[in-house]
Amino acid sequence: MPSSRRYPVGRGTCVTLASPHLSNSFRTVLPPTFPLLQKLIALLALLALVAGCTTAAPPESVLAVPAQPQKYAAIVVDASTGKTLFEVNSRSQRYPASLTKMMTLYMLFEALESGRVTKETRIPVSDHAASQPPTKLRFRRGETIDVDSAIRAMVVKSANDVAVAVGEYLGGGSEDQFAAMMTAKARSLGMSGTNFRNACGLPDDGQVTTARDMAVLGMALEKRFPQHFHYFSESDFMFRGRLVRGHNDMLGRVRGVDGIKTGYIRASGYNIVTSYNADGRHLIVVVMGADTARQRNDHAEALIQRSLGPAIADASQPRLMYSGQQPASPPLLPPADSALPGLPPQQAAPASTAPNQSASDYPSPDLASPGAPLLPTQ
Repeated sequence: MPSSRRYPVGRGTCVTLASPHLSNSFRTVLPPTFPLLQKLIALLALLALVAGCTTAAPPESVLAVPAQPQKYAAIVVDASTGKTLFEVNSRSQRYPASLTKMMTLYMLFEALESGRVTKETRIPVSDHAASQPPTKLRFRRGETIDVDSAIRAMVVKSANDVAVAVGEYLGGGSEDQFAAMMTAKARSLGMSGTNFRNACGLPDDGQVTTARDMAVLGMALEKRFPQHFHYFSESDFMFRGRLVRGHNDMLGRVRGVDGIKTGYIRASGYNIVTSYNADGRHLIVVVMGADTARQRNDHAEALIQRSLGPAIADASQPRLMYSGQQPASPPLLPPADSALPGLPPQQAAPASTAPNQSASDYPSPDLASPGAPLLPTQ
């Protein structure tokens, strides 16, 4: 066995070096009268080796097990070509939480384009809307909010009371009717795994979606309403004389990220749909079911960096595009889910939750918890 020596680095700290692993040049170039210098050079060589090992870790180590498998799903789509660059459990049903508001906003943008409403239109707040759990702007019954502020409230604050008020207004006074309209719109866009039961993302056994469907919706919002997409890049807004801050920490954190929406309930975990648009690359990234907001953001950023490398999409893969872009044929499906190390390829449907709990971008004490396995309502 080769001999080893322990060398002090600092007070109370030692490093053990095995002499055969030192370069011969360290022993032959330096005369034996400089043992301390030999030790110092050996220590520096060891530290350089450790640093090199630390920085050379492959990206896959970040992507290995990002969340609880029963909640996790993700997909990355090249929005310019529709190619799927990455996917895990992308067609397994999950709870959307406040990602639901993306469809509420889609419906509101359609109403703007048709002339049914303008940005100055006042939307009344009913008892039902005002009674929604946080997050919200805490409207009282009978108050109103203009459409422009309502858009910002849903995007930035993820306000449940505003989302329900918008749903009732567009649904002829009925949030249930509006939810049916949302589901019909989802089908028309090719979102085959999505059902909506409310306008804001409150837990409901039948309110489910998939990472694939959320990618389709994110693409549709960008391509169908480019004149309104700037709202999704806002991180705060002024309302009634105070600054309302948002929850999307990806904005300003990763160069090129320009939206779109986050969501959280206890049963779903931390969700995000992210748009990256820079240097000629346009990606839609969906992460669902992370354990923390930081974990979600780290994973989304890692997926962006992974997808910005050399072309990794198989040319034989079908394109993922929303139905408005596709020719008159059935919606194209992405390839089968592929698992990363430590993640099974397919997961069960999301767990059932108790009704009347909070939909938010951050946890609060009254959020729903998982229960029995969910059988989605078709």
